[in-house]
Amino acid sequence: MAALSAWFWNERFWLPHNVTWADLADPAPGVEYPKAGHLMNALPLALGIFVVRIFFERFIASTCARSLHIHPDVGRRAQPNAVLEKVFTSITQNPDSRHLNGLSKQLDWEVRKVQRWFRHRRNQDKPSTNTKFCESMWRFTFYLCIFTYGLHFLWQSPWMWDTRHCWYGYPYQVMTPGLYHYYVTELAFYWSLMFSQFTDIKRKDFLIMFVHHLATVCLISFSYVNNMARVGSLVMCVHDASDFLLEAAKLANYAKYQRLCDSLFILFSVVFFITRLVIFPIWILNSTMFESWAIVGPYPSWWLFNILLLVLQVLHIIWSYLISRIAIKAILRGKVCNDVRSDIESSSEEEPDTPSDSLKASPRPNKGENGTNGHCAASKAWVQNHNSW
Repeated sequence: MAALSAWFWNERFWLPHNVTWADLADPAPGVEYPKAGHLMNALPLALGIFVVRIFFERFIASTCARSLHIHPDVGRRAQPNAVLEKVFTSITQNPDSRHLNGLSKQLDWEVRKVQRWFRHRRNQDKPSTNTKFCESMWRFTFYLCIFTYGLHFLWQSPWMWDTRHCWYGYPYQVMTPGLYHYYVTELAFYWSLMFSQFTDIKRKDFLIMFVHHLATVCLISFSYVNNMARVGSLVMCVHDASDFLLEAAKLANYAKYQRLCDSLFILFSVVFFITRLVIFPIWILNSTMFESWAIVGPYPSWWLFNILLLVLQVLHIIWSYLISRIAIKAILRGKVCNDVRSDIESSSEEEPDTPSDSLKASPRPNKGENGTNGHCAASKAWVQNHNSW
């Protein structure tokens, strides 16, 4: 075990040349450098955040939902049937025509009745709009609070205004209480997201988001251990800038204030493009790749850190492409929900009770909704069906 630990914490990988762990072990009185053990404090904090979230959703978010007339849905439940339940849980939740015909003969039911049972059974397990509203309100509140704190902290930090301060004196940079709290809180939140994914609304991108949260935890931990926390705080703030806007758009959508949803979606898109495609590469990647090279010089963990940031930038481009495609289709066609749902569809989407439900009534605009507004359709498709990154 000692050999494995020595291999993992190899100084030649983690630290610049001519720097050892011993150099960072005994700082001057009143000076604190980052240590890997500090990150363990994020685990009990993650549990605390999860508990706070439960109380927040139950007593605050649910109250707000009721005030907006978003009540827990009491959906139609499928009538108990042992045969169909076994097929549903063991074979398929969406039987094809062969299965439907076989079950119809076995139960002496009409095929349409079997189809209706499976629709009711699928919707029975899906969360209500009230549940989704409460989840989004928690995320919105946390993202807004952590972004506000991060921006306030960085506003007073010299590396906010001159990113070369991220590297001056590196790695002998003091871990201030404000920077420590910012880092540990962000890390704890993403730990809590990993845990709560198993109880949250189940989405088709469950595995992708789990890997994303895990990668975020690893990147935050990695940058803390080798004391790249200054530039790491800039990365976190840039990413937090658009997250709360997406959750706000979701809240407006669930409350059926569609024009507000449209406006927030457009604002989210603009902020996302600016922060992820302009500020991140020009401001942050320039500092981590070129300023740090000139001031500190490259070493193994430096290369890994920059590779991870470049991978993150590739993801930014992919996500920006998806948002742009939605917006362009909205402008050209005026309605894109049916075209893009397969790309970002949530498995929590409700299904109609009958196949013709969507044709029975003429569409009525929601509160403040313009039925011909392409941005309305686009923002509704995006915020209903895609989780924040």
